[in-house]
Order: sequence, then C-alpha cells, then structure tokens
Amino acid sequence: MSDVREIARELADGLLFPDAARVDRLDLVPSGHLAALADSGLYGLAVDAPPDVYQDVVAILAGGCLATAFVWLQHAGLAKALAGFGTHPDLLAELRTGRVKAGVALGGLWPHAPLRAREDGYGVVLDGASPWFTGWGLVDVFLLAARDEHDSIRWMYLDAVPGPSLAAEPLDLTAARASGTVRLVFDGHRVPAERLLGAEPSEGLAERDRAGLRTNGYLALGVAERCAALIGPSPWDARVASVRARLGEAEPEGLPEARAAVSDLAMRAAAGLAVAEGSGSVLRGGNAERLVREAAFLLVFGTRPAIKSALAARLQG
Repeated sequence: MSDVREIARELADGLLFPDAARVDRLDLVPSGHLAALADSGLYGLAVDAPPDVYQDVVAILAGGCLATAFVWLQHAGLAKALAGFGTHPDLLAELRTGRVKAGVALGGLWPHAPLRAREDGYGVVLDGASPWFTGWGLVDVFLLAARDEHDSIRWMYLDAVPGPSLAAEPLDLTAARASGTVRLVFDGHRVPAERLLGAEPSEGLAERDRAGLRTNGYLALGVAERCAALIGPSPWDARVASVRARLGEAEPEGLPEARAAVSDLAMRAAAGLAVAEGSGSVLRGGNAERLVREAAFLLVFGTRPAIKSALAARLQG
C-alpha cells in the first residue's frame, strides 16, 4: 500500500491528464480509464487503505481527470456499506478488485426527500426520485438510501439497469459531463429482501453526515494542485500545502470552513492559471478553461448549508 500514491500519480500524469480534454467532450468516461484504475488496485482503497492514503489518491486522480475521479469516487459508498454492515462478502470481494463497479444514490436520505421506501412483504418498493446519480452507463450496481414509513434510513443495493420501474434522466453538467450523471426516477420499483443491507435511525443523521464531509474536499484540492503545477513554482504551492493541512487536520466541527477554504482556493488557482495562460485560456479545450469550469463545479458539489455560508463569506470578503 506504501506505493499506491505513486501508482495513482503515474496514472493521473501518464493516462488521465493527457486525455482530459478529449474526455471532457465525451458522453461517458472511456471504460479503459476505469479498467486501468481497477488493474492498478485502486478500487479497494476505500475499505483497505488508511483514510489519509485514500484521500490523497482522490486528490491525485481529480487533478488528472475530474470526470474519471468522480465516477471512481462513488464506488466507495457500496464497498464501505457492505464492509460496515458485514453482508454480501462475495460482492464486496468483487468490488475490491473493481470487477464489479458501483455508484450511489443518496437522494432519499433527508427529510422531505423525493424518494421513499415501503415494505411489501418481500423487500421494499421505491417511489420517487434520486436527483443525483453518477456513473450511469459505467457502473454495474449501486447503493441506495431511502426513508421508510417509520422515517428510518433503509440501505440497499440495486442493479444499474433501466426498466419499466427505473428510468435515468441525463443531466447536462458544466464540468465532468462524461461522468454519466443522471436523475433516477422510481415508479413502484421492487427491491428483494436479499438486496437489503440494513437500516439506521434518521436521528443524528446530520452529525454523521458532517463527520464524512472531508473526502469530497480532496476533489477540489486535486484541481488546485493541478493548477499550481501548471503555473509552475509560485506562491500557489504554499497556499495549496496550507489548505491541504487544514483539510486533513480539521475536526468535524471545523470541516465546513476547511471545505470552503479548499473550494475557494481551487477557484482562485484556476483563475490564476487562466491569467498565466493569457488569451488562449478562453478557447474551448485548453487546460485553463476546463479547470475553471471544474473548480466552479466543485464550489457547489457535495456542499451543505454551513459550507455554503463559509464560502459565501470568503467570496464576499
């Protein structure tokens, strides 16, 4: 595991970043990119590597190709859920190798969510929508969370296959468009009992969610690091190192401000790269214009009200 960061760096610099402009125009990330991550042993990191190693790899891959990293990142949800609940060991083994690839649909987590689960005697039935799902057309299965009639959170996994009761509506993203991000719509979709993983009370969800906010910040960190590298030796290097340390060391209560700091830095570093590249940065297909869009995307991806407030204060200051 000690060399996994270097393995990720070789993939990011040798495969992902040189192809990022082309991928930016595609409908889906090339399957070969995901296969390369699997062949390099990166699909099991969320459950097998220390958190700091996994998070560093998130940043490295995001600095190579955000769309590819974005799809890969979702895989951790199901792998960690199976490891946590202690169910479906055969599937977990396949997820660890990347032979089976996974996504997540978490649109049913929050109160008044547009997705609900109800018991039907043989499992659950899903109705409503999960507004954000990444990896459609690229992954095999996905983790889903929905509230039931007792307001408990029910966890399950489904096949990522459309049908009469499950439809995917593509979302036209400003960045990471090739990530296969869609809105999932469920209309009486049955999930058999053997696909149910477990349940947990909805009380305390906000606190549990806050403790897990750190990893998404490494996407923005990766974009900031790539911008600094393209600019060359400059004060941006020290700024990136500072927010990296802050993000890694923040306690749960300090994570919203740390997340705001890294997203703000990514946006500013991308603007700095655009200025360094000059007028060519307004041409579609260049590194600067893509990274500016990616940084803007990461200002709002995976945010929460506290992160949004901290970001707004920074941008207004």
